[in-house]
Amino acid sequence: MVRELVRLARVQEWIKAAFVLLPIPFAVRAGAPLELGVVALGVLASCLTASAVYAFNDLRDAAADRASARKRHRPVASGRVPVPAAAVFSVSLLVAGLGIAFAIDRAAAPVVLLIYVVLNLGYSLGLKHVPLLDVFLLSSGFLLRVLLGCALVLAAPSNWLLFCTFVVALFLSFAKRRADLAGGEGVEHRPALAGYSIGFLRHGMWLTATLSLLSYALYSQEAEVFVAGRELAGTPFVAFGLLHYLRVAETEDTDLSPVSMAYHSVTLQLCALGWLASTAWSLGLF
Repeated sequence: MVRELVRLARVQEWIKAAFVLLPIPFAVRAGAPLELGVVALGVLASCLTASAVYAFNDLRDAAADRASARKRHRPVASGRVPVPAAAVFSVSLLVAGLGIAFAIDRAAAPVVLLIYVVLNLGYSLGLKHVPLLDVFLLSSGFLLRVLLGCALVLAAPSNWLLFCTFVVALFLSFAKRRADLAGGEGVEHRPALAGYSIGFLRHGMWLTATLSLLSYALYSQEAEVFVAGRELAGTPFVAFGLLHYLRVAETEDTDLSPVSMAYHSVTLQLCALGWLASTAWSLGLF
């Protein structure tokens, strides 16, 4: 049961908490206060709250998941986790996540997580079946994680950071829907897919990838936190990561979601490490 509850919490999705950490080096370089304990608890609160949402979504979709070849083995759909246990587990995770957020003395943190919960409740209760709206709701989760990171260090997010995060999130959301289609997920399980085609999602990915690279490059040029002459050090890694994902999607017709790609692609992992190192250098951290 413990193993199945861990699966229900989808701990592999906790990698998305990287978006909570994303704005912190830039904010600290600009003079924001950094308390490692607060940041660690904020990340934990984000992960627990997200897992509560995932558990609720699986609970809602259990009947449909049983008809899906890819999802019928999920803990609730397979019957390995009873519905009452899943419901109690989801509520417990939510209480724990929000409780930590209220306890860390960052007024905006619980507000951001409550907005995240409300939007995802709407998503689970039916908005995910509306084409395009589902993608924007998926993207909002990444944007809210960045806002949480800013709240943890008491920093106001810049417009460039928000726009760059938003278009990157749209890219990831389009990529997820493309993976759903490539994996053969039917409209009977996810009705929103009837409003998409591989061609449309391909265009969406290319458009948002272009905007992501341009906005990041402009942010690097405009932000005052970078050392002069080092502003664009991280840009080649952003370009390489985006183009690598697009190349794999186009040539291999992969059905891996962005999260799965992050775990399985050594190329993307090395690219991420390169970006971290180059960005630290451009911020003057070494």
